[in-house]
Amino acid sequence: MLMDLIKARHSIRKYTNEQISREDLQTILKAGNFAPNAGGGQRSMVVAIHNKELAAHVGKMNMANFDRMHLAGNFVSKEQPSTIDDPSIKNGFYDAPTVICIFAQNNFMFKTADAFCMAENMILQATELGIASCIISRGYETFDNEEGRKRMKEWEVPEGYMCQCFVILGYIDGEQPHSKPRKPGRIKVIE
Repeated sequence: MLMDLIKARHSIRKYTNEQISREDLQTILKAGNFAPNAGGGQRSMVVAIHNKELAAHVGKMNMANFDRMHLAGNFVSKEQPSTIDDPSIKNGFYDAPTVICIFAQNNFMFKTADAFCMAENMILQATELGIASCIISRGYETFDNEEGRKRMKEWEVPEGYMCQCFVILGYIDGEQPHSKPRKPGRIKVIE
């Protein structure tokens, strides 16, 4: 049931070294390709990094110039600490062996919404396959430099596109986290 899948999904930031299969990656990418998108324009594109060393390198690019001074929060999780919780983390992808970069047209009003719809579809598909995942931000900052632009050119990302977010994938190192209780008052129905 879909609601069970939604409840089972957690943001995982501790991964084993085991790589996911190419077949599972293709299934996850297909789920992202069928995500809703503004006007049916299908303007987003993805680049999947199915190489642990390259994923780690781009993860370090993600953390370059990370400014902790502008964080709205200062704690995420004891079970699955984030870069917000632990300044010693230098790989923004937490050593996940596979990373999906989601790119979108820079001048398109709904670029972020389209990218995150793709990401949500992918993490739900990953959960169904027993693969851990997390959505990571700072896409623009990761590629807004000489090396980032060079990588985008190598990967044939069209001119005028910029990374919106990432989906990291792998197998959880440790126990599955528990869901946090839902805060009251977040849902209101007006009739």
